[in-house]
Amino acid sequence: MSRRNRTLLEDLATLPWWYSVILAAIVYILLKYLIPLIAFENPFLKGLKGALPSLAPIMAGVLLFVACISALNTFRKGKLLEGQNSAASLQKISWQEFEELVGEAYRRKGYAVTECGGGGPDGGVDLELRRGGEILLVQCKHYRMTKVGVKVVRELYGVVAAENATGGIVISSGTFTQEAYDFAKGKPIELLNGSKLLGLIGEVQALPRKVVQKTQEPNDNQCPLCGSKMVLRTAKKGPAAGQKFWGCSRFPKCRGTKPYSST
Repeated sequence: MSRRNRTLLEDLATLPWWYSVILAAIVYILLKYLIPLIAFENPFLKGLKGALPSLAPIMAGVLLFVACISALNTFRKGKLLEGQNSAASLQKISWQEFEELVGEAYRRKGYAVTECGGGGPDGGVDLELRRGGEILLVQCKHYRMTKVGVKVVRELYGVVAAENATGGIVISSGTFTQEAYDFAKGKPIELLNGSKLLGLIGEVQALPRKVVQKTQEPNDNQCPLCGSKMVLRTAKKGPAAGQKFWGCSRFPKCRGTKPYSST
């Protein structure tokens, strides 16, 4: 599983702030009081021991600074999650914020979340979720105009098998193709469209609110991508030429579609 190489301080910044506070206290006590009590015979270590007490506040200060960054990140992610209540709000955020939003939602559900750094809006595995013996690999797709196809689902399934993970989750701010749903059926892969993601967010928000779910409701008349009104259209070319379908009224700015059924 591809992960971007990060420094120890970057990893600490993704953990709860109190991790760095505790580590700062341990480092300070070790450098200031405990290590100087050790009798070293090596001249180099003797000289280093003499310098450690003066380094103690500097090292502890760096870790406390990381704790501040971690606390700010926690506040920012929490505010991001609390501000989501519709498909439109999901579409306004960046793909980086979308990954952070998903991670925060699962963190509140009790998972230990590792941000893998997939590498971009179409990178590899973005999050690793752990709870008990369960390991879930998550790929986030912040698509505004297209549906997530089977290729993405197939690739994640391969990574889940290679990593011996419990399962995988593909999460989209929009929808999935029917082929993607068909492939995931019967496999340890869960597909969460925008509507299901909003439901998950509503469950973990500190102040529960009525979430306006405007994505992937089979019988409503709203665009699955932007929530605008859908209009009945007829395909003019391609393999579906002559067939009716629901298209977004904001076309061509939005290319959201839904299948049309006469029943």
